[in-house]
Amino acid sequence: MLDTLLRCAATLVVFLAFPLIIGQTEHKVMAHMQGRLGPMYAGGFHGWAQLVADGVKFAQKEDIVPAGADRRIFQVAPAVSLLPYLFVLLAIPVGPDGFVGQAVDAGLFFVLAVMGIGVIGKLMAGWASANKFSLLGGLRTAAQLMSYELPMVLAAASVAMAAGTLSLPGIMDAWQWYWLPWQLIGAFVFFTAGLAELQRPPFDMPVADSEIIFGAYTEYTGLRFAFFLLSEYAGILVVSGLTAVLFLGGWHGPLPDQLGWLWTILKTFALAFVVIWLRVTYPRLREDQLMKFAWTVLIPLALVQLALTGVIKVAIS
Repeated sequence: MLDTLLRCAATLVVFLAFPLIIGQTEHKVMAHMQGRLGPMYAGGFHGWAQLVADGVKFAQKEDIVPAGADRRIFQVAPAVSLLPYLFVLLAIPVGPDGFVGQAVDAGLFFVLAVMGIGVIGKLMAGWASANKFSLLGGLRTAAQLMSYELPMVLAAASVAMAAGTLSLPGIMDAWQWYWLPWQLIGAFVFFTAGLAELQRPPFDMPVADSEIIFGAYTEYTGLRFAFFLLSEYAGILVVSGLTAVLFLGGWHGPLPDQLGWLWTILKTFALAFVVIWLRVTYPRLREDQLMKFAWTVLIPLALVQLALTGVIKVAIS
């Protein structure tokens, strides 16, 4: 019982701290890349207080619930959108020898299924807001997530096929360095589909202010709106961590196994930096371009990766 409590407490601390670190990093990286002066001066040294100022701003805002909204669903939706990432984080192995919140036999199925629950929170937010723009944004979010879920699952299935197991620690034990080149297509598909599921630029059409204000979150203010933003940063942590574990070898690296957790964290934050970099670099896709990219590019690439994995698996065996 003590071991279980310690694992849960450690996972909760990581869940509360790392998304905020990613958020602060996004402020700084975007400030450097776009020449923004404001985020570099808040609090003095390198703008260290920018994230604190944002938190205080959200806490001070009035908590408004629209008169025609379904009040209970409206209030619960941010938590339903955020909490699935906490449960996924429990199953991601950080290092060898049981360095994981909770080892799950079918861990790959578990994390992909639980990540899909987040769309329910966004649908709840859009439907309960009594706002047609919010409802439209929620429906667009659901369509986008369902479209990009398929290539994400197919890419993850390629790694499971190569390892011969659905257990995430088992995949890590079976991983070999020569997987990197022939699983590269799957890594691209998985990471890109993960960005689309998070509605990160350039896949942020459902929440584009120039399109439908702010999608399913239009009527949200204060801390509830902050929870939706926090779920986005938690999603970046989870998608980057899963990509590092499935395709980049997780704790495998030049460091000793005892320091494998540090190698996993470095890979995760390097991928999180790429997420921020893509936001600054590429323009937003139109809705038709966004859906076409999933069905005509990512899914065929994922099927090619599956076929390649099958051929190499048979050849090796």
